[in-house]
Amino acid sequence: MMAAFATAGSNAPSLLSPHVLHVFPSFGVGGVPLRMVRVINHFGKRFRHTVIALDNDFEAAGSFAGDLDLVLSPSGEVKRGALRSVLDSARALRRLRPDLLITYNWGAIEWAMANRLWSISRHIHIEAGFSQREVDSQIPRRVLFRRWALARCALVVVPSRVLEDLARRVWRLPLERVRYVPNGIDITRFSSPARDVMPGFVRRPGELVIGTVAPLRPEKNVGRLLRVFATLDSTVIARLVVAGEGIERRALERLAAELGIADRVIFTGQVAPEAVLGTFDIFALSSDTEQMPNALLEAMAASRAVAAVNVGDVKNIVCEDNRAFIVARDDGPAFASAITQLLHDPKKRRALGCKNRERVATAFSQERMFAAYSEILAAGGGH
Repeated sequence: MMAAFATAGSNAPSLLSPHVLHVFPSFGVGGVPLRMVRVINHFGKRFRHTVIALDNDFEAAGSFAGDLDLVLSPSGEVKRGALRSVLDSARALRRLRPDLLITYNWGAIEWAMANRLWSISRHIHIEAGFSQREVDSQIPRRVLFRRWALARCALVVVPSRVLEDLARRVWRLPLERVRYVPNGIDITRFSSPARDVMPGFVRRPGELVIGTVAPLRPEKNVGRLLRVFATLDSTVIARLVVAGEGIERRALERLAAELGIADRVIFTGQVAPEAVLGTFDIFALSSDTEQMPNALLEAMAASRAVAAVNVGDVKNIVCEDNRAFIVARDDGPAFASAITQLLHDPKKRRALGCKNRERVATAFSQERMFAAYSEILAAGGGH
C-alpha cells in the first residue's frame, strides 16, 4: 500500500518517544498541514511522527524543522472502493502500531473506520472544515459514516464553535469527546509587516489596496471578491491583490479580464503572508466555507481591518467593532458596501486594525494553541 519511508531530518527516531501517526488527505500547502507543522515543530523530539499524505502531496513538509524524529510516507494508494481502502488502512495500522493515530477531515475517514473496527491504536480525529460539496448542508451518507467511525475516538478536535455544535448535534458525538481548540498564530511574525514590498508593485498617489490571502480553490470563491470589486465606486483609486496559488488561478484571471478589472488586480502566486499583509489597507475574505481561517488571524495580527462574508466562526473571531463589516455570504451588495465604507474611512480602518490585533493576542495566540495540543498529544501518546 505504501512506498518506502523517506526520513525528514538527520537523526534516527527514538524508540522511547511515543509514535504518532498522522493521516492527511493531503499535506499540500494549506491551513491544516501548516498548522500541524507548527505544532510538531514546537514539540520537537517529545514525539516521533509518521506523516501519510493520501494524495502523495508533501509540499507543506518543507516547513518542518530539520532535527525532528519524522518520517514522510507516500501513500501509493490506488482507490479501489471504500471497503478495500479500510482493509488496506487496517493492514498499515497493524504494521506501524502507532501509540496514537490522528486522522484529519473526511478524506481520512477510511483510516478512522479501520481503527474503529480493529481498535489498533488510540485515536484522535481533527475535523477542520468541509469541501465545496458540503458548503450548505451535510451529505447524509457522510453523516452516518462519521457518526459510526468517530463514535469511539478518544477525542474529536475542532477549531470552531460551528463545528463543535455540528459534531455534537448532527454527528451525535458524546459531549466529553468533542474538544474545541481554536487556531493560534505567531503574533510577532505579523506584528510589523513591510508595506509595499511586493515585486513590481508601485502604489499610486492616494491608492488603497484590498487584499486576500488564500489557496485558489473553489471553496475559497475568490471569484465573489472579484465580482464585488468590479462594482465598487470607480472614483476611489483602488487595487485588489490576490495572494495565493491553486487550480482556480487561470479561471480567476479570465474572470478579471471579463469584468474589465484585469489592470487593477494583481495575482501574486504563492507568497509568505507577511510579505503582502502590510500592503493591504483592507483584508477581504470571500469563501463559501470556512471554520477558523488562519489567513484571517494573520491579517488581524498585522492590524488590518476586515471585510468578509459570514462563514464559520468569522464574525465572532474579529473584534466586536469589526463585526458590522462581516456580511451574509451571498449578499454581494452588502459586501461591496462594507468594503466601500472602510475605503472611505481611514480612521475606522486604523481603529479596527488595532482592536483586531488586541483580539488575536488575547484569544488566538500560538501559545494557547500549543498548550491545548500538549495536553491532547500527551494524553494520546500515553505519557
